Amino acid sequence: QVQLAESGGGLVQAGGSLRLSCAASTTIFRFNVMGWYRQAPGKERELVARITSGGSTNYADSVKGRFTISRDSAKNTVYLQMNSLKAEDTSVYYCNAEDVERGILRRYWGQGTQVTVSS
Repeated sequence: QVQLAESGGGLVQAGGSLRLSCAASTTIFRFNVMGWYRQAPGKERELVARITSGGSTNYADSVKGRFTISRDSAKNTVYLQMNSLKAEDTSVYYCNAEDVERGILRRYWGQGTQVTVSS
């Protein structure tokens, strides 16, 4: 049973920074991709950033240049560094990971961490 544990959310003023962490219960190299999603009330869950096992990254247009996804394999942890935060970044942020075993795609989700940006 894979577990993903997010941390690092909180309240921050516009223009400030936060770093979110996602600690996995197993080596992150088992996953084809890991990423961060966010979902605000009444909104669809949207992809914020992703990183593949090979290290390739992608970002939503709304966060390009402000957010950075990275990983520390020794700690089985993926990070999301969020700079220049805006009020519209306020959301619950979820860590996700996916792997394929015997041809079956599995997707895992953390419980979410609240990020609130005040203006």
